Amino acid sequence: MKLRGKNVLVTGGAGFIGSHLVDALGDCQVRVLDDFSTGREANLAHHAGNPRVEVIRGDIRNRDDVAAAMRGIDVVFHMVCRGVRHSIGHPVENHEANATGALIVLGEARKVGVERLVHISSSEVYGTARYAPMDENHPTFPETVYGAGKLAGEAYARAYHQTYGFPSVVIRPFNNFGPRAHHEGDSGEVIPRFIVWALCGKPPVIFGDGEQTRDFIYVEETARWLCRVAETDEAVGQTINLGSGRETSVNELARIVCEEVGLAGIEPDFRPPRPGDVRRHLAAVDRARELLGFEVEIGVREGIRRVVEHFRNVPGGPASLLNDAQPVNWVPLEEQAS
Repeated sequence: MKLRGKNVLVTGGAGFIGSHLVDALGDCQVRVLDDFSTGREANLAHHAGNPRVEVIRGDIRNRDDVAAAMRGIDVVFHMVCRGVRHSIGHPVENHEANATGALIVLGEARKVGVERLVHISSSEVYGTARYAPMDENHPTFPETVYGAGKLAGEAYARAYHQTYGFPSVVIRPFNNFGPRAHHEGDSGEVIPRFIVWALCGKPPVIFGDGEQTRDFIYVEETARWLCRVAETDEAVGQTINLGSGRETSVNELARIVCEEVGLAGIEPDFRPPRPGDVRRHLAAVDRARELLGFEVEIGVREGIRRVVEHFRNVPGGPASLLNDAQPVNWVPLEEQAS
């Protein structure tokens, strides 16, 4: 199947990864469904007046909103989610967006007979690595409600394929980074937060000993390969990792960020571990290579260099972002309702 000329729905298309996917779908008619709870209008501002991009404000948990967005659609990329830190303080809302929302999308997509649905899950479904690299058969023991909700959502996608022959694919992206990533609130990610702090002369805040590892992949790479997934008939019914296949510790990440900003040698601010933080992630990408011809072109340092330039040039400068990059970006356990 070729995407060119298709009518494509991107749920969560105003978000970090979703907006880069919209950019990558240049030969398609794209409809975005987003409630803008974490997505930003600014992420799609460069598409203003573009006749190939339509934006609908709606809630993934509302069946009528999803049904309206699904009319005339050929291909669905289901990107909507609420994040890891959000799930710590708001577990039910997080589950509803990530699990119930996925089930609603699948049901409405099947009704209109879409040709392909790419369900974007998360490496958080694995929990901490029992072995590495982690292939798609690695045990799934999520350590947060976010990971559990994403696992439920992808299980629904596989069930729809098995029960109804529905053409779904499950993708497990590892840690994405790049321009438009959140530095603020409970969606704030480690690389943009490190960069904002470093550009303002502040030390990176590291929770735990910093030896926890992640597999980072540049967001434009993910967007490009998601398009390839949708076009690959052999991917239907599969669950596929998308990561770099390289492991980077948080300490190493802090060092690279500080070097790129010009703060080499600054000591991190170490704090107690975060709740639900996995210890190790490293993707096995053999299946992606076999099915998609997958290869990564942009490494961690080059990607960080690009993100540093992005944050250097934000309106108002990086200092304008500092107050929003709070180190504790989740609801502490003692503040949660019983």
